[in-house]
Amino acid sequence: MDKFDTLKKYMTDLQSVVVAFSGGVDSTFLLKVAHDVLEDNVIAVTARSASFPQRELNEAMEFCRFEGIRHIIVDSEELNIDGFSHNPANRCYLCKHELFEKILAIAEQNNIKYVAEGSNMDDEGDYRPGLQAVTELHIKSPLREVGLNKEEIRAYSRQLGLRTWNKQSFACLSSRFPYGEEITAKKLEMVDRAEQFLMDLGFCQIRVRIHGEIARIEVLPDEFEKVLSCRERITRAFKEYGFHYVTMDLQGYRTGSMNETLAL
Repeated sequence: MDKFDTLKKYMTDLQSVVVAFSGGVDSTFLLKVAHDVLEDNVIAVTARSASFPQRELNEAMEFCRFEGIRHIIVDSEELNIDGFSHNPANRCYLCKHELFEKILAIAEQNNIKYVAEGSNMDDEGDYRPGLQAVTELHIKSPLREVGLNKEEIRAYSRQLGLRTWNKQSFACLSSRFPYGEEITAKKLEMVDRAEQFLMDLGFCQIRVRIHGEIARIEVLPDEFEKVLSCRERITRAFKEYGFHYVTMDLQGYRTGSMNETLAL
């Protein structure tokens, strides 16, 4: 039995489940498999918040409509969580704990015993305080349970015909801030607009990190020259959004670059 068949059996054994659904590569694959084997015994829940771009919410809603999956959208008031806006190192834990408590309540209201989320094996190699909330609240992590990594999830997603198989990796906009820098709705909007601008220019894997009034652009190294060729347009747009200075990170795009400072 390969990992895909193991995952289907795992989901079948749950009998019913609420899936925390962001519309990204991992949770889309998990939700698709869950719905294929459990049909109407699956509910998808997506959090609407200042750190979750509207484009991502729209894609999540469209996927559930297309697949015929019951979809509930909850409002996550993360900026109101005590300590969250100060951006401590355990910020992700604070947010995930609040969100999963809301999803657990939805599961209980619908007589569903389990809640599942889409972390994979690669997430265990980085600093992921949100996984602490997963453990504390007994949330299921089927993709990790069966040993699937991101590359395998993309491959299986492609076999299933999911458009997300080659979607860029996404993390909430709050992850663009250095730990300790205040997170505000205005700054989140600045980052959101900046990243959308770069995507509209055709960049495929990007992050715009915010350092006070400085934007630090991360793109794949083979797109460095494209950034330079568009530098005047990018600078003009970013300054309109509220940034005073615009820079490019010479190390290029990488996940969790803000975690690099934790070791200093």
